[in-house]
Amino acid sequence: MSELVSHSHPRIALIGECMIELQQQANGSLQQSFGGDTLNTAVYIARMLGCTAQVDYVTALGDDSFSDAMCRHWEQEGIGLSKVQRLPGRLPGLYCIQTDANGERRFLYWRNEAAVRDCFVTPESDVILNELLGYDVIYLSGITLAVLGKCGRERLLSRLKQARANGVRVVFDNNYRPRLWQSIEQARAAYRDCMAYVDLALLTEDDEQTLYGYTDSEALMTAYRELGISEVVVKRGARSCLVESGGDRFEVPSHPVPHVVDTTAAGDSFSAGYLSMRLRGASPVEAAHAGHRLASIVIQHPGALIPASAMPSLR
Repeated sequence: MSELVSHSHPRIALIGECMIELQQQANGSLQQSFGGDTLNTAVYIARMLGCTAQVDYVTALGDDSFSDAMCRHWEQEGIGLSKVQRLPGRLPGLYCIQTDANGERRFLYWRNEAAVRDCFVTPESDVILNELLGYDVIYLSGITLAVLGKCGRERLLSRLKQARANGVRVVFDNNYRPRLWQSIEQARAAYRDCMAYVDLALLTEDDEQTLYGYTDSEALMTAYRELGISEVVVKRGARSCLVESGGDRFEVPSHPVPHVVDTTAAGDSFSAGYLSMRLRGASPVEAAHAGHRLASIVIQHPGALIPASAMPSLR
């Protein structure tokens, strides 16, 4: 695919869950913020594209003070709130990040009763699902598929089919988290159903190996080529990424980092950098360089979202 959209002010809807984030400090104290894979990507896209795009987040929250604070933060970041449902008596999920000396993280989750699980089964969701057809790009992840539950997932996939038929581009980040699924077979079935509507797949190689058992990058790329997805990016951590687009294959080196502080949101920020540049008309190789650059900065800061002052330019 030569370009994702044909005009200069795209409308992007990102679907998923934002949670209360607790970052454990060296002294044992906890620093509170907010995060979630598609929300992290939404923030970074909004920062990178600014007023040249409309970035909306699609989710469900409670009517509590934490949900209020989330919405204020998103609005300050330039993210649209018109697709955020507020469900009385409900709460957002919560997770804690514990980081080791090498910057690798361990997550502890409390999310079973999170409001987002009813995002697409409320009466209000009918309007939101129909309005997705008016966007240029719909972005979701494997975590999105998991937290929506079977009914919500089926309703979303039905709209993705309609959206794709209307020319909407669908972008999928695999983000496979085994604990969110009843079984690996359930996850594989949900991913397979979603892949039928995906234009751009942003894949973390480790997650693909865990989900499908691919032995190497070539087996992974071959599998997605056979699915007919026109643009595939394989993220391989600190190694180079692989890109296939328009029948061409590229390998793009990562940006070395002397000291990794926290790898949280490394993949989310790469996806944001990549997609932002593709929406600006950049080539897949240019977009991959931008993704690596942003991710290399993010992993030198604690938590999912770095200060806006630390963001790189798009040049």
